[in-house]
Amino acid sequence: MRRIWASLGSLLFFMIAPGTVAGLVPYSITRWQMGPPFRSVEMTRWLGAVLIVVGLMPLIASFARFAWDGLGTPAPVAPPSRLVVTGFYRRVRNPMYVALLVVLSGEALFFADIRVFYWALIFWAACHLFVLGYEEPTLKRKFGAEYQTYRDHVPRWLPRMTPWNVPSS
Repeated sequence: MRRIWASLGSLLFFMIAPGTVAGLVPYSITRWQMGPPFRSVEMTRWLGAVLIVVGLMPLIASFARFAWDGLGTPAPVAPPSRLVVTGFYRRVRNPMYVALLVVLSGEALFFADIRVFYWALIFWAACHLFVLGYEEPTLKRKFGAEYQTYRDHVPRWLPRMTPWNVPSS
C-alpha cells in the first residue's frame, strides 16, 4: 500500500514540478512556436527532439525509483524513507535535475529559442543552490554514513561513465 501512495504522490509531484519546469515555463517562453532552426541547420531541431526523449527516460525512471525503491516521493514534503542509489542514481546524484536540463536544452533546440537555454541556466543555478543548501545537508543528516559513501563515489552533476557498484548491505 505504501508504494501505491508513494507512486501517486510521485505522479502528482511529476505533473507539478517537471510539468512546470519543462512544460509551463518553456510554453510561456515559446508558445510552442518554432523559430527558424539555429544557424539554419534543420538537424538542430532533430537533435532537440532526441534530447527531449533522452532526457525524459531518466526523469521518469528516477521518479519511479523514489516510489518503488525509496518508498517516498521526490517532493520534500514526502521524502523517501530509504536512500535511492539504484538506476540512474548509480551514475549521478541528481539525475532528475540533469534530465530536466537535457529536456530544456532539447526544447531550446527544437523550438530554436535561445531564451529556453537561458531558462535552463537559471534552473540549473537554482538547483545547484538548493542541492548545496538543503538537499545534501538533509540527506547527510537522515542517512549519515550511507549517504557519505554514496557521495564519495557518485558525482553531483556529471554522470559517471560506469555505474557505481552499490555495496551490499
